[in-house]
Amino acid sequence: MSRFLSVIAVADAVAAAEKIAPAQKTETVPVEQSAGRVLAGDIAADVDIPGFDRSVVDGYAVRSADTTGAGNSAPSLLQCIGRVAMGTHDTNLRIGTAECTYIPTGGVLPEGADAAVMVEYTEEAGDTILVKKTVAHGENILLRDDDFKTGEVVFHAGRRLSPQDAGVLAACGCATVMVAKKPVIGIISTGNELVPATIVPGPGQVRDANAPMLASWLREYGCEPRLCGIVKDEREAFETMIAKALPACDVILLSGGSSKDDRDMTAGVIAGKGTVLVHGVAIAPGKPTIIGQINNKPVFGLPGHPASAFVVLIAIVRPLLDKMLGLDHPMLPTMKAILAENIPSQRGREEYVRVKVEKGVATPLFGKSGLLNTLVKSQGIIRIPAGFEGLEKGSDVEVILW
Repeated sequence: MSRFLSVIAVADAVAAAEKIAPAQKTETVPVEQSAGRVLAGDIAADVDIPGFDRSVVDGYAVRSADTTGAGNSAPSLLQCIGRVAMGTHDTNLRIGTAECTYIPTGGVLPEGADAAVMVEYTEEAGDTILVKKTVAHGENILLRDDDFKTGEVVFHAGRRLSPQDAGVLAACGCATVMVAKKPVIGIISTGNELVPATIVPGPGQVRDANAPMLASWLREYGCEPRLCGIVKDEREAFETMIAKALPACDVILLSGGSSKDDRDMTAGVIAGKGTVLVHGVAIAPGKPTIIGQINNKPVFGLPGHPASAFVVLIAIVRPLLDKMLGLDHPMLPTMKAILAENIPSQRGREEYVRVKVEKGVATPLFGKSGLLNTLVKSQGIIRIPAGFEGLEKGSDVEVILW
């Protein structure tokens, strides 16, 4: 096919991919299983949280005015009129002038009190409590709606939930939560030279590194990868494999086919069963990337070299996944660094360079095309925009961490 010669910009390839992203699917999961999932709807507090005025220390509930000027040499003398019990609210307990009551952390602040003094700054003398520290109005207490007010939106849709978020969701009355369903991503490895990891490769053969690498990243990103196996560069076998994988998957990744003839066959199969939207992207590595659709499902043809496939996955496939998951921002960890040396680049293509990062300094790792060692020796990649002719030593760069 000739469309490989019609190379388009990365931004245009991303736009083409996002346009064919399947709609988000949702499911409901127990809140204790929600960490790592993407919230599919806003969550609002159903009650004021914490719901009552409470102490955040073990000590004594007091009227702050009664502690004015208190210190070690001249403590305030307060009469202890009782104890606050956890989990109850004694409406008969009320603090008057020069009175206090013992209160544990989390206890309901009794009427009349407006602060709590830590037990470390007090001393007991029978029912008299010597307060040796001045406390201000509101000190060491939380008001009933200090965390969240009834109806206040606590989390917005698109948030990737953390274990801490699960606790807050429970506090908001959520025993279950609606999240984005994990997109099922089928991975088909293509190439006459490929053998599984369990096979010792013979002359001209290589183990399939791409499928496990892609699957691992996809699983970490919140997707459900499905390894469909290895298929030879034969049109009939290729078509059969795709037809078998499509019904069970939301997206298909075709990994492999390093020569132009192989890529043409991949594009030909996609075109024969559906539509080829993109065949060639101005990105390095990853120029032979293919974007198409079969049965209204996105199909990507990724380069055969692992580094190239990984870059295309992050730069072009990921935005489509973000839409399917409903993410409010990409889940790509990044860091700022200073470039250790000049990096030349060809104007007109977007380039991704692997870098090693130590003490905030990013050193590019240049190597021959197809090498695996730079993937494990590097901590991430930096992006050189298409309009640049490289980056200079000492430049501030953003590293996309692996």
